[in-house]
Amino acid sequence: NEMLCHQADYVVMNLLYGDDSQCKQEHSILDKRREVRSDWHNCLKLGYDVQNLCWPDWMLSCLDKELSSFQDAASFVLPDKVVSPGQPIGALHPIWIERYGLSQDALLVGGTTDSNAAFFAAVGGASPEFGTAVTSLGSTLAIKMLSKSFVEDASRGVYSHRFPVFDGSCKDNHEGQENEEAWLVGGASNVGCAVLRQEQFSNSELIELSQQIDPMQDSPLSYYPLTKKGERFPVADSERKPLLVPKPENRKEYLHGILQGISDVECQGFDALGSLGASPPKPCIVWSCGGGAKNDMWLKMRERKIADICGREAGAKVCRAENTEASFGSAILAAATFN
Repeated sequence: NEMLCHQADYVVMNLLYGDDSQCKQEHSILDKRREVRSDWHNCLKLGYDVQNLCWPDWMLSCLDKELSSFQDAASFVLPDKVVSPGQPIGALHPIWIERYGLSQDALLVGGTTDSNAAFFAAVGGASPEFGTAVTSLGSTLAIKMLSKSFVEDASRGVYSHRFPVFDGSCKDNHEGQENEEAWLVGGASNVGCAVLRQEQFSNSELIELSQQIDPMQDSPLSYYPLTKKGERFPVADSERKPLLVPKPENRKEYLHGILQGISDVECQGFDALGSLGASPPKPCIVWSCGGGAKNDMWLKMRERKIADICGREAGAKVCRAENTEASFGSAILAAATFN
């Protein structure tokens, strides 16, 4: 009687079937086993094949072997249905409609992960242009870009989420053709803003020193600003060591070198996506979120750096995202289904 069930799946199951105790007392409809309904995004790292939209044969064979006493063992362990994020999967149980005064017409739709929901929030819609990217500048650095092609390479920490397409809403603006598939490609580095706290930069110092840095000038320092050994993306290397030397006495110069180092890793990440076959190979716009996105000087520095890898004339615009909350992105995803 045990099944794999992500947190989102568990919430959906209860919204579909009702609260256990209430159902037993008021409706007594739990005579049959509940279905677990999940989505592409939550199931990706569970092993779901997002290219062929099925569970891989090796996983099914493994489950059949380990649970040989059960016929069709996989159906007792894995989610029963895996749907596109945003796809309608059922109606709310009457218990919740009555308890919270909700609409009789309310529907549940397939969910997503928090980072993918943040992508929807940052770009402000569910049908962005291919090449739209989001960089998260938190304690670590993470990038995602909308691509027409699937890319994956564990040695470089790159993977792809299948992006939901609503009635051909994702378009190639260069060719004007609708695409049946879209992929959210990216990875997450261990480099990020955590190193600034490690090096004891205060908020007021960051503001003051950033105003003194010229974002159009390169620092002579070449850093790889990890807080400790180990990197995931753009190259998975458990032995990669932090590089923060030489350390100048001038704190402004030191900050310039660190922010440039993080920017360089971001560019290397986009280069990795392009070299693996992302289409387009470079971003057309980069929305920025996280604490680092508040730094106007850094936005300009990153825009210049990204222009270097894209080509000056085709350089991507780097902007601060107005909304980054996963809850807002989830609302956009749900609304897109019915628009």
